[in-house]
Amino acid sequence: MLLTNSGLWNDEGVRQRTVAANGLEFPILEAGDGPLVLCLHGFPDHARNWIPILRRLAQEGYWAVAPAMRGYWSGGAAPDGRYSGSALGQDALALIAALGRETAHLIGHDIGARAAYAAASLRAESVGKLVGMAVAYGQRFGASLVADGDQQRRSWYMFYFQTRLAEVGVPRDDFAFIDRLWREWSPSYVLPEGERALLKESLAKPGVLTQTFGFYRQLFAPPPEDSTLRTLEAQANGPINVPSLYLHGEKDGCMATYLSEGMEPLFPKGLEREVIPGVGHFLHIERPDEIGDRIVRFLGR
Repeated sequence: MLLTNSGLWNDEGVRQRTVAANGLEFPILEAGDGPLVLCLHGFPDHARNWIPILRRLAQEGYWAVAPAMRGYWSGGAAPDGRYSGSALGQDALALIAALGRETAHLIGHDIGARAAYAAASLRAESVGKLVGMAVAYGQRFGASLVADGDQQRRSWYMFYFQTRLAEVGVPRDDFAFIDRLWREWSPSYVLPEGERALLKESLAKPGVLTQTFGFYRQLFAPPPEDSTLRTLEAQANGPINVPSLYLHGEKDGCMATYLSEGMEPLFPKGLEREVIPGVGHFLHIERPDEIGDRIVRFLGR
């Protein structure tokens, strides 16, 4: 993964390297020094779009690290073939250890939120505080795909990704499909052209699209036959015993805001939930200063 200064995101003070963890060589971006904060991205996104938040966290005295999620770089295919929630959570926990720390705060957006939830469920003692964004926790989303026409409409892309048409259709016309998702999901925001080009460049790397579709294809897969993996998946969907904050954009065109209502019983150590007016799915990119303020206040409380 190449960190390129496009003149749009301020790269000053942001470093890049690779870190070996859980059988993969994760490209990471990092800034600052202090308590570790892992920032986990979603789809269709990449680690680079955390740069404004990384720099803010570094200014506040944190060591902010944004890894590429498994599958999001050439050579980054899951070595065990797994793109499930438990696999993502294990990656996050392995990265904490590989970075030489026993604990870290976790910030996750979209699929990255799923990774953060799973990590905290699997090993709460390794997580200080958790911030989830744009994808709620619990069974309500799965139920919505069965019986909620509104969310079924929003999640149409997940069903498309189950087909081999996706490998052909998504990259056509300079990834017009990706432009469409960003336009529908964050209707009041346009990612700057230079940053969109870098995102598309990362998705165009050999193997990356098929690898990233694995997250959605395994979402609808039957439970693993291996009893150990079934147990692991169950553990990765258990209660989250760390103080948590959940942020959701009011205009999110991907995930309905109401899916995050009533999550509190799943967070025995406390959950703060905020719906941010006027922003869509990529709320940390649309309003990095405002979201950064909320994150910093929560982590420092």
